[in-house]
This record gives sequence, structure tokens and C-alpha cells, in this order.
Amino acid sequence: METTQKKHLGRNISRIREMKGMKQETLAELLGISQQKMSVLENTADLEDTKLDDIAKALEVPTQAIKEYSDEKIMNIITNNTFHDSPFTNNVNYHPTFNPLDKLVEAYDENKKLYERLLAAEKEKLAYVEQLLKK
Repeated sequence: METTQKKHLGRNISRIREMKGMKQETLAELLGISQQKMSVLENTADLEDTKLDDIAKALEVPTQAIKEYSDEKIMNIITNNTFHDSPFTNNVNYHPTFNPLDKLVEAYDENKKLYERLLAAEKEKLAYVEQLLKK
């Protein structure tokens, strides 16, 4: 006899929220509810579809992802969504508007100029000391 255990939707929401690095308070704010109400929702096994749709939208995942939660599926969804700007993820959205190699060459050139100025200052000091010794 096969038994299929129904997924606990509240726990799935909690796991997804945590994987995205989002606090319970933040999700509650996005949904327009209190943190306590969010806690109750995350402890609820079954939720109505409209509420689930709202939560999925706030978490930026499909509703089906909450219903059929698995770590692997969610990680794929989250990593594929890292290019969308979201202030609630720990992912770094790095889109430079410059060529990093150009910046490296620029830093090298500045370092070289600084070294040359330092060398010139040392030569001046040496010349000054030699002049003092001749007197």
C-alpha cells in the first residue's frame, strides 16, 4: 500500500524564503500583513490558492514551486532569477558598466606614476644630503 504524504505548504514557504535570504518580516511587509500572521501562515499545512499565489509572487517563484517543493528545484529557480534585481536576495547582481581589464591597466599606470614620483623624491633627498655633506 502506497501512501503519499501531502506537502506542508507553510514549511515550503518558509524554506524558500530562507533560501532567498528573506526575513519573515520582509515577506509579511510585501504581503501587507503582520509578522505574526506570516508566522501563522508558515505553520499552516494547507493554504488557499489565492493566498498561495500572492506569496509566490512576493517570493518571485511559481506557485507550483511552493506546492511541489524540492531543494534542487528551488535552487534552480532562484539561481535562474539572480539576474532580476531584488533587494531581498543575497545574490550579487554585478553588471559592470566598464571593462574590468581597462580598470586594471588604469590602476597599474597610476601605481607606476606613484612609484616614479616616489623615486624622484628620494633622488631629491639624496642630492640634498650630498650637497650638505660637500659643505
